[in-house]
Amino acid sequence: MPLLALTRALESVVREVAREVTLPRYLNSVRSHKADGSALTEADELTQKALIERLPAIKDAPVLGEEMTASEQLSVWHAAQEGLWVIDPVDGTTNFANGIPVFGLSVAYLVAGRTQFGVVYNPIADEAFYAALGAGAWLNGMRLPLRRGADELALAVGGADFKRVPPELAARLATRSPCYSLRNFGSSALEWCYVAAGRLDVYLHGGQMLWDYAVGRLMVEEAQGHASDLDGRPIVPSPGAKQSVVVAANARLHAEWLSWIHAKAPPETAG
Repeated sequence: MPLLALTRALESVVREVAREVTLPRYLNSVRSHKADGSALTEADELTQKALIERLPAIKDAPVLGEEMTASEQLSVWHAAQEGLWVIDPVDGTTNFANGIPVFGLSVAYLVAGRTQFGVVYNPIADEAFYAALGAGAWLNGMRLPLRRGADELALAVGGADFKRVPPELAARLATRSPCYSLRNFGSSALEWCYVAAGRLDVYLHGGQMLWDYAVGRLMVEEAQGHASDLDGRPIVPSPGAKQSVVVAANARLHAEWLSWIHAKAPPETAG
């Protein structure tokens, strides 16, 4: 089956799980915390379980889920010979638990560390972002990007997670932002998709896990965007390591964004 057809089949499964399992627990879930401090609700665990049960109908492959233990994730990663699923059942758990309608179910299918197709679905907005390798990035059947983004950093609307970048960089972003405006939506998977769609022109995050960028990286690339780590190197997928990401709607804007990130802060002027 062509990749885009598999992607549409995956979209249907993700929508179904969101409708039957995730949404009934929206506004009814109590937030707890895992050992690493990240948020967790009953919806995360039940959504992951439902996806694991239904994904074999599309591709019978191992599943690496965010809510597995680190040892389970590494075991799945190393055992997968031909391909594996990578899922984040509720990306933006804090938003979900607090009733903030910005969260998504994220599911990607990878072969040899390369995402072949994937879906990020925000059930509140009923927005399904999906991409297939070589077949484009889409939002509810519309080809991405939806709009032409900024041509220069000074006009860009950006996304940045201040608490997960080096303190000096966070301070510069807060006080001397090179962008027209900065946003933080609290859902990494959706923020990647927003760059692909043209809603954000640039994006910065200092520490993402595999499931945070597994779909989004493909979305951005298929929408002619560009991404790297903080040092300008290619993003290398790994299940156990946090990954910095620098993303832009095009290569020129990415180069300008990366250049500003690495520029030295100007000295303070004496008053």
